[in-house]
Amino acid sequence: MNPDTATVFTRTIASPVGLLFLAASGAGLHAVEFAEHRHPVPRGDDWRDGAHPVLDATAEQLADYFAGKRQTFDLPFAARGTPFQRQVWDALTRIPYGSTASYVELARMVGKPNASRAVGAANGRNPLSIVVPCHRVIGASGALTGFGGGLPTKEFLLTLEGAWPRADLFDTIKTGARAG
Repeated sequence: MNPDTATVFTRTIASPVGLLFLAASGAGLHAVEFAEHRHPVPRGDDWRDGAHPVLDATAEQLADYFAGKRQTFDLPFAARGTPFQRQVWDALTRIPYGSTASYVELARMVGKPNASRAVGAANGRNPLSIVVPCHRVIGASGALTGFGGGLPTKEFLLTLEGAWPRADLFDTIKTGARAG
């Protein structure tokens, strides 16, 4: 194994949504987790607190995101998951900032239109919260649904991006506003 990728370095940073746990190695970013993460990434004996350029870049890009200066992340990802999970996580990165998609739409994006439950399960196992925007997935009815960081955090992130509250079709017709 390459010694540059063997050790995973970790750091905890403060954010507007609480503490975020970051983990990275020479292979890339392994985790961005909320303090009460539902499915934390398994830690190995090779994980330790320390400095790493990917951690620095992640912290900087997250700060820019929360300040409204960044809409996408430019980080090397080293998330571990099944091929299907990685396919779903890749699709999440294609949901634009300020937009949302339903689990059904996400299932269509990965070419499995009848697998919305499996897509939901893979979405829930996303180890790179915020930077791989699983918070942009909502219920088919437009309602906020489960989120590893909690629904208030999901609502905060979508509001920050301008994707929440969603315009109700009746309100759009009543005000004459166009959907954008």
